[in-house]
Amino acid sequence: MKTAGWILIVLGIVMILVRGFTVPVKKTLVDVGPIAIHETENKWVGWPTYAGGLITLAGVVLVVSNRKK
Repeated sequence: MKTAGWILIVLGIVMILVRGFTVPVKKTLVDVGPIAIHETENKWVGWPTYAGGLITLAGVVLVVSNRKK
């Protein structure tokens, strides 16, 4: 459980610092027989800052609870 706690702490800190990322999505604009026109659009995948804080807090709870035993 101690290792899982440290992983959650690091993941939470990264989520606080990096608030999201973009993913390229390929869209078909026109598809007429053998002719197709495609467009690549960037979609934003983000999360709220408090989610990283909650994950960090959960990791701290796991590490601290493991030390008491």
